[in-house]
Amino acid sequence: MRIPAKDPREESVPRTARPVKAGKLLLQLVLTALVTWFILRAIGLDLQAFRTLDLSLWTLRWPLLALSCLMLLAAYAYSAALWGVMVREIGVYEVGLIASLRAFFTANLARYVPGKLWQVASLAYLARREGVPSGTATGAAVLGQAFALAGATLIGAGVLVGGELGPGFGGGWVAAVLLVLLVAATFPAVLRGVLALWFRLARAEVPGGFRPDQAFGVRWLGLYAVAWVLQGLAFWMLVRGFGLDLGVFHGVVAYSAGYALGYVAVFAPAGIGVREGFLIAFLGPILGSVDAAAAAVMARLWSTAMELLLALALAGGYLRSTGKGEI
Repeated sequence: MRIPAKDPREESVPRTARPVKAGKLLLQLVLTALVTWFILRAIGLDLQAFRTLDLSLWTLRWPLLALSCLMLLAAYAYSAALWGVMVREIGVYEVGLIASLRAFFTANLARYVPGKLWQVASLAYLARREGVPSGTATGAAVLGQAFALAGATLIGAGVLVGGELGPGFGGGWVAAVLLVLLVAATFPAVLRGVLALWFRLARAEVPGGFRPDQAFGVRWLGLYAVAWVLQGLAFWMLVRGFGLDLGVFHGVVAYSAGYALGYVAVFAPAGIGVREGFLIAFLGPILGSVDAAAAAVMARLWSTAMELLLALALAGGYLRSTGKGEI
């Protein structure tokens, strides 16, 4: 009986690679669960409390729910368009709106893989298919993530004003956060130092032609702040659509702050669990912990569904080209 020869590619893969990856994934999941549990425990929410949830008391307002979906889709499209504008500004490459949307939202699915670099790597790969060099695409993605996080922090800093985090927080912390952001955004020398550190953390090279002008930081901080206002408004409409009494200010700032804190938890894929935990902490004093928890879970399902809808609608071009043998 003839024994088939081993595939040489199998020999090139270390046998320990899979167990190490599996162990790393398990550690990330455990950390995510522990941090989420700690947040929920700190605000006094447990499984027993969920028994008091009565969804029959929620009054569904379908026009508001539909409008929240449209607003979120518009906010996502705006963010994707910003990536295309950033590509043009730092690399002088023109990326059409549809191409920007297609590459951005297809790559956005990688956010749900543990690790914050998969999204950037995926976007760089897909951008090459749109005629954008990897370095420029990666640089635009890394810069976009930096300003998206800064914009979310800028808008989300308002959550401290209400004192939801306790008496030790308040206007002084808001002023400090805003001062740091504005100083970093206003002075090009400071901005270059901050962004150079950010690129090192992202394990990417600073684009060779990147020369921020005097207004670069303020301009992009403002553009991404608008993106978070749009997403926050969409979230507020969603919560109001469930019949819950939430003010627009608290809805916008809580959603932005939840994103920023979920992003910092690098071990959690797309901030799952951590973002919801902080959102419950911020909205609990207003809605009640149980209703806030239900709203946070609904918001995750809603935002993920919208992302998938856009990705599936726009990724068809890549799938068709792959089917024809293009790489």
